[in-house]
Amino acid sequence: MPTNVRSANINSGDHGPDILNTAHPTETAFTEKSSVNVDQEKTKNEDTDYEKQVQPDLTNPAPEQEPTQDEVYRTASTVAPSHRSARRDPVSRVTTDAEGNTYPEGGLQAWLVVLGSFLGLFGSLGLVNTIGTFQAYIQTHQLKEYSAGSIGWIFGMFAFLTFFCGVQVGPIFDARGPRLLVFAGSVFEMAMIILVGFCTEYWHFMLVIGVLGGVGASLIFTPAISAIGHFFYEKRGVATGMAATGGSIGGIAFPLILESLFPKIGWAWATRVVALICLIVLGLANLLIRSRLPQKPFSKENILPDFRIFRDSRFAFTTASVFFIEWGLFVPISYISSYALDHGFSSHFSYQIIAILNAGSFFGRWLPGFFADFLGRFNTLIATVALCLLCNACLWLPAGSSLPLLIVYSALFGFSSGSNISLTPVCVGQLCKTENYGRYYATAYTIVSFGTLTGIPIAGEILSRCNGSYWGLITFTIVCYAAGLACCTAVKVIQVGWRHPLAIY
Repeated sequence: MPTNVRSANINSGDHGPDILNTAHPTETAFTEKSSVNVDQEKTKNEDTDYEKQVQPDLTNPAPEQEPTQDEVYRTASTVAPSHRSARRDPVSRVTTDAEGNTYPEGGLQAWLVVLGSFLGLFGSLGLVNTIGTFQAYIQTHQLKEYSAGSIGWIFGMFAFLTFFCGVQVGPIFDARGPRLLVFAGSVFEMAMIILVGFCTEYWHFMLVIGVLGGVGASLIFTPAISAIGHFFYEKRGVATGMAATGGSIGGIAFPLILESLFPKIGWAWATRVVALICLIVLGLANLLIRSRLPQKPFSKENILPDFRIFRDSRFAFTTASVFFIEWGLFVPISYISSYALDHGFSSHFSYQIIAILNAGSFFGRWLPGFFADFLGRFNTLIATVALCLLCNACLWLPAGSSLPLLIVYSALFGFSSGSNISLTPVCVGQLCKTENYGRYYATAYTIVSFGTLTGIPIAGEILSRCNGSYWGLITFTIVCYAAGLACCTAVKVIQVGWRHPLAIY
């Protein structure tokens, strides 16, 4: 059956060879044929004749010519490197990548995996996105004698282990699949949310929330995101974005539930209600999350992380970009509720503001993923990070005690920062083979995790040094996003050059 191959020359109208993918001349000729929309009803003999026509005459070779800059631009700007040789069956919609891996791009099983990932992230990242509510309550009740910086280390450890443990979770997922990982993570998360109701001392919260919760979230988070890549290739951005909205929905539901139940039934029973919800959603996630690729034996190559992949400058800059983005991301999530309390807003509104932020994040995780699949993953990430920078500099910094400005900031920053979670895995996946996706993703987030570990306590220490004024904390967030924007822009420049800012990548 003839297949329809995506070509770098579709939009440019150029019928020359794909000069950035010349390792296989026959494949180049086939791609070239697809770019002029040859009727799919042509016979196999006609295809063969066509390929013979475009092969060079080896007996009388023409003089070699250097490719022009425009030719390079047309190839690089229309198709991402990982998609340049993708093939789709026009009947079954199955996509085949350059390495021969096939992806169903849909179907019941694939979308059930997306649903399972959504539920898994609801019960894991939903709790991570609720740290602002936890921190605001603990800071005014159980640990009121501790500084904001000291309490920040608890939630910094929570976020740190969520990503750091992925350095081992990712390779194990590549080798053995998600089943045992997600089950173990669910047990840890359930233990965390039940035991937190009994915590009264600083070290209680550090062990239960920081360590137990962080490890549990990591065991769920990495397989839930990585499993989607086994079923989607061209639609990976939108599928990952849809699953990532689970963290946003959890970040909306849990703060509202806790804010409503704290004054009625107290801290302990309110957290147990959340534990019951997590039991249901994580139980379903265990049934639905699965992988497609065959299992591999436990070996040094398959299990241990490989930091040599940082030799690729694009991957190194991508990791640096995500590091700075995550360094700044958790500062507003952690301190927006305490900011509202400090500026005289009611406790009712102060706990709800984190739900407003996560409501914006719901759309920010889904819509950018949808557009990223045809506008370019890195292009979309650059745009959303730039918007995060503007939100913090132009809305939060001058907000003060302005209720409308604070609401607008929370909703708009929530939208723009939603892609910080949903797009970064897709961007990392664009730089590697699918069978190595867990390894690349986990290795990158091992570095990123140190940003999440230190970002919250550094912001708390800045807050203390500024005598409780939030301008220093907000400035720190602005600088983080500026550095993240510079690094992800550098990745695109390395790929397509300075002269083509609108190139699709």
